[in-house]
Amino acid sequence: AKSPHPLQVICPDVVGRGRSEWLEDPMGYQVPQYAADMLALLAQVRAQCGAELLSLDWLGTSMGGLIGMAVCAHAASLGLKIGRLVLNDVGPVIQWQAIARIGQYLGRVAYFDNVEQAAQAMWLVSTSFGPHTPEQWLALSRPMVRPATDGSARVQLHYDPAIAVPFAQVTEASATAGEALLWQMYDAITARTLLVRGADSDLLSPETARTMTQRGPRAELLEFAGVGHAPTLIAADQVDAVARFLL
Repeated sequence: AKSPHPLQVICPDVVGRGRSEWLEDPMGYQVPQYAADMLALLAQVRAQCGAELLSLDWLGTSMGGLIGMAVCAHAASLGLKIGRLVLNDVGPVIQWQAIARIGQYLGRVAYFDNVEQAAQAMWLVSTSFGPHTPEQWLALSRPMVRPATDGSARVQLHYDPAIAVPFAQVTEASATAGEALLWQMYDAITARTLLVRGADSDLLSPETARTMTQRGPRAELLEFAGVGHAPTLIAADQVDAVARFLL
C-alpha cells in the first residue's frame, strides 16, 4: 500500500568512504567530524525543504549509531527534530575486545580481481553478521569496493586506509574515559528509540543494552539470535521489525 506521506531517504557516504572525498588529515576521521558533516548536510536539506524545523528519523549501525547520538545532542539547537532513533548494535559502552578485533583488519590495503573475490575476503572477517545467502552477501559487498587506485582493472575496499590512524590510537583507558560523555549524550535523547542487538554481539554487551532500556530515552530492545555485530537489516524479520518501528 502506498504511504499517505511521502518519504525521503538520505544515505550519505561518510567522509573517507564510498564516493566521499578523503581527508588530508586522517585525525579528522572521528565521530565529532562525522557528526558535524551530517548536521551540515541536514541543514542543507532543511533549506531545500524551506522548513524552519526539519523532522526526521535516524537509523545508524555501529559507528552510524554513535553519529546519530551526537546528531541528537545538537539537533534542537539547529532546528532539527529527531522523532525516532534506531541504534543498531551500539551504545555508550563499547566492549574493548570488539575494538581490538576491528583494529586487526581496519586500514589494510588489499586489491582484488573482482567483486566476488572481495566478497569472499570480507566474509572471513564478517561472519558475526549472521547467516546470509551468497546472493545477499554479494549484494552487500558491491558498494564496499571501488576501482583500484593503482590504475589496474582490479578493485579495492571503498574507504581511505588512513581511517585506521586515529582508530589505532584508541586505548582501553581512553575508550573507558569517553563513556561518560556518551552516556550524557544518550541520556539527553528525546527521540523514541529502538535498540537493535545481535544476541552474540561482542561490541554491545547485554548489560549495556539492558541499562539503555532503563535510562535516557528508555530504548525498546530487540535482539536477533544467531547474529553478532552487527545485524545487517536485510533479513526479512529484521527489516519488518525496523520498518514497523519507523513507519
